[in-house]
Amino acid sequence: MDYATCSRLLLATHFATSLFPLTARLVPIITEINRLIVRFRRADLTPQACHQFETQLHAQLRELGRIIVEWTFNHLEPRDPTDLPKEIDFQGIRYRRRSKTPNRSLATAFGTITVWRWLYQDVQEIEPAIFPLELRLGLEAGLATPALAERAAQAATHSTQAAVLARLKDDHGVCWSVTSLRKVLATVAAGMAEHRHDAQVAQLLQWLKQADQSVGNRKVVLAVGRDGLMVPIRGQACYREGATATVSVYDRRGRRLGTVSLGRMPEPGQGTLSEQLTAVIRAVLGAWTGPLPRLAYITDGGHHQTQYYRRVLRRMRDPRHPLRRLKWEWVIDYYHVCEYITKMAEALFPEARHAQAWARKMGRWLKEKPRGIYRVLHSAAAIRRRRIIMSAAKREQYHSAYAYLRKRIRWLDYVDYRRAHLPIGSGVTEAACKTVFTQRMKQSGMTWHVETGQWILDLRVIQLSGVWREVYQSYLQSNAFPPMGTQACTVQEEASIAA
Repeated sequence: MDYATCSRLLLATHFATSLFPLTARLVPIITEINRLIVRFRRADLTPQACHQFETQLHAQLRELGRIIVEWTFNHLEPRDPTDLPKEIDFQGIRYRRRSKTPNRSLATAFGTITVWRWLYQDVQEIEPAIFPLELRLGLEAGLATPALAERAAQAATHSTQAAVLARLKDDHGVCWSVTSLRKVLATVAAGMAEHRHDAQVAQLLQWLKQADQSVGNRKVVLAVGRDGLMVPIRGQACYREGATATVSVYDRRGRRLGTVSLGRMPEPGQGTLSEQLTAVIRAVLGAWTGPLPRLAYITDGGHHQTQYYRRVLRRMRDPRHPLRRLKWEWVIDYYHVCEYITKMAEALFPEARHAQAWARKMGRWLKEKPRGIYRVLHSAAAIRRRRIIMSAAKREQYHSAYAYLRKRIRWLDYVDYRRAHLPIGSGVTEAACKTVFTQRMKQSGMTWHVETGQWILDLRVIQLSGVWREVYQSYLQSNAFPPMGTQACTVQEEASIAA
C-alpha cells in the first residue's frame, strides 16, 4: 500500500474527516509503519531483523501517541478567548485571564510535547499565576502528565535517580535533569502520602475479614513491630537512626496474610513514626466489627520500642469499651534474645565449642521449658561463680548481656507465647528494615538529605504495602482544579466517537 492509497483510506473515515488537521499529521507515521511491516516480511527472518522491526515499530507508535496527545491537549481550551471566563475564583483567590503561552517541556508517556495554555493572574498580583488547563490535566510540577509521573515515581522506589532518568529516556523519550525529576517526585510523594493511611487501614481490614473467615484452631492475630537502623545523612560524619514499623495480620492457621509498612528518616524521638503507627492501629481497631484479634507487639528491647509500648500501647483504650485498656502482649524477639545468650556464653567459656553448645542448650530451654528465662539466668550465674579468672572485657560483656535479659524477664515467656500461637520473632520487621531502607537507600556510596530521603520512603512504603493503585487513584481524585472553558466537539467528531 503506497502513501496515496493509505491517505485515501484514512480520509474516507469519520475520524479523518472530522479531525482532518490531526489526520494529516498522522498519515506519514502510519505510512512509515506500513513500510516497516512490508520490509520485515520481505527480508530474511532472523533474530536481528525481528529486533530491528520491533524497535523501530515501538519508536513510530510512540511518535504516533505523542502527536495525538499533543494535538488533543492543544484543542481542549476554546480557540476564541471570549469563550473563556474573563475571571475565575480558585481556592478563595480571584484570577483574571491574561495571555496564552507555551509549555514546551511537558513530558508524557509518549515523549515531550508543547502545550499552549491560557494564563490567569491573581488580580491582587500577590499569588503566583495559574494555568487552569494544566491543573485540570493534573500535571505534576508543570512537567509531567499523571501517567508519566506515576511511572517515574514507581521507578524511583527501587532505582537510583540516574537509572530512573535513563529509563525515562529509553522508554518514553523524555530527557529530564535531576532537578526536574526531583520536582516531580516531591509533588507525587507529598500528594500520595496524604492518602497512605486510609489505604493501609482498608487493606488491614480486608485481611482481618479474610483471617476471621479462615479455618483453624487459632485466634486471629494483629501483630505490630518497629525497629531502627542507621542511615547515611549527607553532610554529616556519622549515621543517624531511621525507623520503620509494620502491622501484620495472621489467620487461624497462623499464616501471615499480609503486612503494611511505615518508614521515617532520622528524627529526634521518632515522634512522627509513632503518630502514624498509632493512627493506623486505632483506625483499624475502631473500624473492625468482628471479634477482637489477639494483639501482639514484637520487637527487640531498644529504647524507642520500649517507650512506645509503655507510653502508647499499654495505655491504649478499647474502642468498643473506652473504660477498658487493650491487652497487648509484648514479645521481645526470641532471636535477638539468643544473641545476648551467645554473648554470655562467649564470656563464660574459654573454648568456642563449649560456648556454642551451652548457648544452643539455653536457646532450647528458653523456647521449650516453662520459666525458661529463669533457668537460663540461673545456669549462667552458676557458671559465672565457678569462673574465678575473667578479663575485664569479658566481665563487662557478661554483665551487660545478663542485665539486659534480667531487666526484661516478664516479656521473655516464649512457652506461653507459643501456647497462645503468637509470633516470637520480629523477622517481619527486620525484613521491613531491609526492604524499606537497605535495598534502596544504603547502596554503595549513597548519602541522603532527610527531605529527599523521605520522598522515597513515602513512595516505597506505599508500594511495599500493596496499595499503590488505590493511593494514586485517591490522590488524582483529590486534586482541586479551577473552572475553565473547553472546546466543544463538532457534530462530526461526536459521530466519530459514537461510531
